Amino acid sequence: MHVVATAGHVDHGKSTLVRALTGMEPDRYAEERRRGLTIDLGFAWTTLASGTEMAFVDVPGHARFVPTMLAGVGPVPAVLMVVAADEGWRQQSAEHLAVLDAFGVRHGVLAVTRSDRADPVPATEQAVAMLRRSTLTEVEAVAVSGVTGAGLPDLRAALDRLATRLPRPDVQAAVRLWVDRAFTLPGAGTVVTGTLGGGTLRVGDEVALVPSGQVTRIRGLESLRRAAPSVAAVARVAVNLRGVPPSQARRGQALVTPGAWPLPTVFDARLSRPAADLRGALMLYAGSAAVPARLRPLGGDRGRDSGEDSGRDRNGLVRVYLATPLPLRLGDRAVLRDPSRHDVLAGLTVLDVAPPELRRRGSAAARAAALRELDGRPDVASEVARRGAVRRMGLIAMGVPSESLSELRADPATSFVVAGEWLVDAGRWREWVDAVAAAVADHANRFPLDPMPHRGAVAHAAELPDVVLLDHLLEPAGLVADGGRLRRRGAVNPLPLPSQSAVEDLRRRLTAAPFRAAEAPALAEAGLTRPVLAAAVRAGALAAVGEGIWLLPDWAGEALLRLGTLPQPFTLSDARLALDTTRRVAVPVLEALDAARRTRRLDGSRRVVVGVG
Repeated sequence: MHVVATAGHVDHGKSTLVRALTGMEPDRYAEERRRGLTIDLGFAWTTLASGTEMAFVDVPGHARFVPTMLAGVGPVPAVLMVVAADEGWRQQSAEHLAVLDAFGVRHGVLAVTRSDRADPVPATEQAVAMLRRSTLTEVEAVAVSGVTGAGLPDLRAALDRLATRLPRPDVQAAVRLWVDRAFTLPGAGTVVTGTLGGGTLRVGDEVALVPSGQVTRIRGLESLRRAAPSVAAVARVAVNLRGVPPSQARRGQALVTPGAWPLPTVFDARLSRPAADLRGALMLYAGSAAVPARLRPLGGDRGRDSGEDSGRDRNGLVRVYLATPLPLRLGDRAVLRDPSRHDVLAGLTVLDVAPPELRRRGSAAARAAALRELDGRPDVASEVARRGAVRRMGLIAMGVPSESLSELRADPATSFVVAGEWLVDAGRWREWVDAVAAAVADHANRFPLDPMPHRGAVAHAAELPDVVLLDHLLEPAGLVADGGRLRRRGAVNPLPLPSQSAVEDLRRRLTAAPFRAAEAPALAEAGLTRPVLAAAVRAGALAAVGEGIWLLPDWAGEALLRLGTLPQPFTLSDARLALDTTRRVAVPVLEALDAARRTRRLDGSRRVVVGVG
């Protein structure tokens, strides 16, 4: 399906044309039909000769209903522009074209209606000349009469050709359905409708209603009044939501894939006109939403022309502050309008949905310099360079196409490093390598008896956004992981020299009598404090077995060898004699072997070596 908005200043002629094309009544209210004036959004559809289904969103033409018109045009990729042959190009035509141009609509067809009342050629030439000054530069024009039917086959053929020119939607994309109507049905509950521009909706899918953030599930789907288990973009769709009270659903909200869309209240953008033209209370229109907004021009060519602000206005770069968060991505188009001055509006292209704070003097000018060359088309390298480090999913959420990231690998031609799900600017990567190595070295210098810091402490010291990045930084930083700690590659026996000597003496005594563990007084006299002993364990020189028992690292193998020579099962007393030790040592040794499932208790006093007897 393809969806177009039907715009134009002649409401009666426009609605008549839609009825003639579709056989449906786009004006939903009796007052609209009585007055011949579209007040709210209308919806109709038809099947063209090629089999293509085309839906129409009929938008109001009167100046009083521009906000409603904006809600209908915002989510739609193409337009059927209507001008009357007997009236020609009018002020409202210009207003609608300004809106379409601000939204960046590039595809459409011009229908010159009422060709039965006047020669359509002058109106056609005038309208085409006006359209060519906008984003609608290549628009096919057709003269038609909704009353007599003249030209309708040509218009349907032109709409078929329009369908072939429209960009293919990404049906795998995250969903964003701008709500243009919300109502309740007996026995069904809350239903919202909108134009699905990307992705696929399925019955049972979890969706979030933003900006409230309420997560719900899809109870049912209809497209063109036909129930369906799923609907793929582009399509008009009605979504029955489970558990959403009618008071919580309204025009201007959006149904989105949960967690897939940023919801900024602050973003950077480029305007289509100087910010100085937009003063006071502004409204931002994006999709079907209308949100109060204010602007801060970003610094530019200061000191030129008439003053400081003139440079800022020329570059068109602004920071936008919203009263309500909206699901926006890089490259999204929106419209800013001053409600008190109907002839003043500006197009807006989103450049950054996660901008840095402007804290210092001159930061606005620096920010403008960083944004100056951007055009709203997301580029992986430039986004990574500006952010320093970002996850793949973060880039996708901002609007970078997922296909450009699916097989991404860093190579000498790129300026960033691929580290799992992270993309890191090459300069930032070098800083992190140095910071991680320095953090480990600093810890070893400050704590010689505990020279291996924990991973989390190193990640914090290096200001890494994710501890997982350490796995990729260890090799270039010359580090290795040892359990949950880190040490320099090749570092052995980190004990200071006096402690090394004491530990070696203890090891010699244990080599002669492996289970005659020294008692606390003897250890203290030798200078073997708990920190020294713990360091010896980390260095692999000793092993801790129970509370206060320090043996050689291979104690378990020696113990099993001796216990295996005993008649099975054996008692604690038997084990004590075989190990040539005291009860103080034998008990924790046997408990450790039990825990390792190398020995098994049969009852309160007897054990067997697993695999023996």
